[in-house]
Amino acid sequence: MRKDMTIGNPLKIILLFSLPVLAGNLFQQFYNMVDTVIVGQYLGEDALAAVGSTGCLMFLVLGFANGIAQGFGVLIAHAFGAKDMKLLRHYVALSLALTLVVSVILTIPTVAASRQLLLWLNTPENIVDLANQYIRVIFAGILCTMSYNVAAGILRGIGDSRTPLYFLVFSSGLNIALDVFLIVVAGLGTAGAAYATVISQGIAAVLCFIVMFRKYDILRTHRTDYYWDPAGMGRMLSIGIPMALNYSITAIGTMVVQSAVNVFGSGVVAAFTAASKVCNIATQTMPTLGTAMATYCGQNLGAAKYDRIFSGMRSAFFLSFVAAGLGAAICCFAGPYMIGWFIHDPSAETIGYAMQYLYLASAFMLPLAWIFVYRNGLQGLGRGFVPMISGVVELVSRYIVILFTAKPLGYLGVCLSDPAAWLTTGLLLIITYLMWKRNAIKRQ
Repeated sequence: MRKDMTIGNPLKIILLFSLPVLAGNLFQQFYNMVDTVIVGQYLGEDALAAVGSTGCLMFLVLGFANGIAQGFGVLIAHAFGAKDMKLLRHYVALSLALTLVVSVILTIPTVAASRQLLLWLNTPENIVDLANQYIRVIFAGILCTMSYNVAAGILRGIGDSRTPLYFLVFSSGLNIALDVFLIVVAGLGTAGAAYATVISQGIAAVLCFIVMFRKYDILRTHRTDYYWDPAGMGRMLSIGIPMALNYSITAIGTMVVQSAVNVFGSGVVAAFTAASKVCNIATQTMPTLGTAMATYCGQNLGAAKYDRIFSGMRSAFFLSFVAAGLGAAICCFAGPYMIGWFIHDPSAETIGYAMQYLYLASAFMLPLAWIFVYRNGLQGLGRGFVPMISGVVELVSRYIVILFTAKPLGYLGVCLSDPAAWLTTGLLLIITYLMWKRNAIKRQ
């Protein structure tokens, strides 16, 4: 099931690789959706708002961990594209060692400071305890989450996007069963939803590693692959850390938005949470394209096939229009019904707040699609600096819009911050790629 993306029709290869990734991304959203659906239906609106209020904080920490994991996968793709299997196995060994180290470094301070972080976000007093019960468990399970993403990144680096999907399907079913048992039967509240997620992702990670080592001898490490290599670790971290920082900087921007929403009370927080979940589901084709382009560009860069990179990125540009149109249609037409998945019997006012965000977001889906395609493509090409800076651009854009519009426009002004960030960042990344392409053509 591994796929050499340095040969064959680029558009066909990107699409075939993307389909399992899309299914995997949807199941990843399914994890989160099941948590929020069961929490909202069985524990009430306050509990839903509590879980939703942790979203940006989770993105900040887990995004950093998963960004590093994706960076490891980029170097796996480079080695696979260059057909250097000895280096490939060494990168796998380094990935495993660095995963353990990074997980420990992230887990200890986040678990200790979880409540204080929620207070800094202006989390409403009536939900802060429920939110803390949830987020502490999620942070304690960082190793499980990061391990799955590292295993999936390694497999996708050699072109296998199916194996991670199979185990996500299995673990999604397990997550549902654990959600029902731990929340409804065991009565663990919001912490039960977090335990279900962590346990399910941990099992998916273990199964991925077992299959990875049994199925692919090119990934099967030996004692000789584990050795002290500061230069190799530096290369991995030089790709992984900018990707991780990009996630974290983007998450800080999301935290700014969440903090601005929190001041309107738990009812608006619940509506915004539901709208965000709908938007995430509607736009899953976009991170799918991004994942495909990171692997595609990484393998072809390793093989020094620049014409294929140009052709593949051109195909992804046109696919981004399809992704944007699909996302906007889901938000506008299915949004009012999907909100009811997360909030039991939502009021007309709640639906109004949620749809206000979704309508504005729908008008700017295209630049959001560009962000995923060009940010991940540039990262696959080993150009991580501007993608990292693009996160700063997103952060500044959101902050400026909120600063000048939150008071006169209220909640509407907060909703405008995401579209403004997507537009400025999307244009920056397209321009950066075109500059890289021009320089690459000159060097040929």
